[in-house]
Amino acid sequence: MNAPGRRIAAPLAALCVALALLASCAHVNPDYDPSRRHHRPDGFVNNYGPAGGKPLSTLLTWFYQRARDGLPPPPSTHVKGYEGFPVRKPDLAFLRANRDQATVTWIGHATLLVQIGGVNILTDPQFSERAFMVQFMGPKRRVRLPATLAELPRIDLVTISHSHYDHLDRATILALNTQPGGPPRFLVPLGMERWMRAQGVDNVERFDWWDTKTIAGLQVTHVPAQHWSARTPFDRNQSLWGGWVLRHPTFSFYHAGDTGYSRDFADIGLRFGGFDVAAIPVGAYEPRWFMQDQHVDPDEAVRIHLDVKARQSIGMHWGTFELTDEPLDEPIGRLPTARRGLGVADDAFVLFEHGETRVYPKRSR
Repeated sequence: MNAPGRRIAAPLAALCVALALLASCAHVNPDYDPSRRHHRPDGFVNNYGPAGGKPLSTLLTWFYQRARDGLPPPPSTHVKGYEGFPVRKPDLAFLRANRDQATVTWIGHATLLVQIGGVNILTDPQFSERAFMVQFMGPKRRVRLPATLAELPRIDLVTISHSHYDHLDRATILALNTQPGGPPRFLVPLGMERWMRAQGVDNVERFDWWDTKTIAGLQVTHVPAQHWSARTPFDRNQSLWGGWVLRHPTFSFYHAGDTGYSRDFADIGLRFGGFDVAAIPVGAYEPRWFMQDQHVDPDEAVRIHLDVKARQSIGMHWGTFELTDEPLDEPIGRLPTARRGLGVADDAFVLFEHGETRVYPKRSR
């Protein structure tokens, strides 16, 4: 497709998403619990911020502005074009054999392979070429996958933060459900189990905010985030969204999901007292007038790092799909500035290369 064609196709694809997500219909929330403030008879809301989503007029204003201004520009400041992003091939033999070390591998966007206590966990698995309902339009993967799903170790647990296409990919879910050795257990927010079962996925555990279950030797808790959900024209905020806390006697991990900044993170820090490693979004944040309620920028990401009392944090939700107006490589420069501004050490909050694995020391029991 020529350049003018791409300029037209991208806004049209975005407009299709907007129109789908803004449609609504009457709905009764079968999980409604009037004792929980984030529950409503027709769905779910955030604890502290807006209910989620934007009016059609606001969305159209943003789409018009980004099409008019040719946004986002290609990466050029920190890497030279999309091919400039370094991609490592993970040490797959080590990852398959590992039963003892705590490791985190960034696959891309919000997808990480986490190994804790011999358990292989995959967060928000997205291995498709596009983050959309069809594979001929929508946001395209700009940086190649460092490893295919089939190359990874057998996955024991999958955590899903919410229903948006860049976090819940149907093709990947179906592939995991038929992996050799049997399907993983899928851990999902309230309401999403119905979508999973409609796809033929039955090995599902559903969670409300603050629910804790012991699964595969880990204490798993679903925690709040400030976001929203929608997957079809008819299910806006019908399923819950949030982050995940995974605790083992020797290691703790927090995946923040997709979120705007709120008091939820101070609540999480108070409840758990800190984490060995946290994965926190640092991308898809411009323009702030539109995104601030639902996507944090690097400055807010560092504030989350401090709020949840993470010993070390990894930036995610960047460098893979172009979802918003900033260049794909902008967090590379913004995160160090944010760290310095809040007095956080350089090695306390880092960005991985795609495919990079780090091994973390275990705490004594």
